[in-house]
Amino acid sequence: MTMQSPVGRAERGGRVTNQPGYVLHSSYYKETSLIVDIFTREHGRVALVAKGAKRPHSKLRGVLQTFQPLSVGWSGKSELRTLTAAEWVGGLTPLEKSALLCGFYLNELLLKLLAREDPHPVLFDHYTATLHELAQTEAIPIALRKFELALLKETGVGGDWATCIMTGNPVEQDVEYVVDPERGPRPARNADVWPRVTGKTLLDMRSEDYADASTQMQSKFLMRFLLAHHLGGAQVKTRQILIDLMQL
Repeated sequence: MTMQSPVGRAERGGRVTNQPGYVLHSSYYKETSLIVDIFTREHGRVALVAKGAKRPHSKLRGVLQTFQPLSVGWSGKSELRTLTAAEWVGGLTPLEKSALLCGFYLNELLLKLLAREDPHPVLFDHYTATLHELAQTEAIPIALRKFELALLKETGVGGDWATCIMTGNPVEQDVEYVVDPERGPRPARNADVWPRVTGKTLLDMRSEDYADASTQMQSKFLMRFLLAHHLGGAQVKTRQILIDLMQL
């Protein structure tokens, strides 16, 4: 007979405990509470009611902050559940200045592209790693490109960029391609209006090698195009601010 962990039994009863998570967004709910959108490692994006979190002496008031690793718990079976515990875990340097705005950009992408309660543990780990990179590095555009690509891959729309969809052969470094948002790379044509990238750029992105200035530039426009397609026209407000301020 297979033994079930206490956490597993609790989850079937509608209660989850000790779940790693990050606050993506919060909004007012009634007079003293908040609705908090939290990205968790094992349960994906969940919406929780933080009862009394707006009260001056609430323990939750100072804990439910963006970009801080948390351990959270909740109960209930409806789409909107009740937050039962939230503790700061620590270990992450606070984001400042442009890195802070980039963090809000990541959160906005997750809110727009992730369905509720669709687990993405690998993407959760990418998010954590990207927050560390934003806090500790000056190579912010590279950190964003790596996360954007991970987001598309982990949500099932990234495809295999190492293979040409027309021939089935590996992409060639010196050939110009466009990336069909639904299928993958194919050789560029004169009439194409999609961003053109070299095979080298696609291979560099696949291996997370952004040392080449051309790869950095081409990947920026490619990811902007692909995200716009998969967002279905929804505007990413923080990205426009970043474009205006930093040309990311």
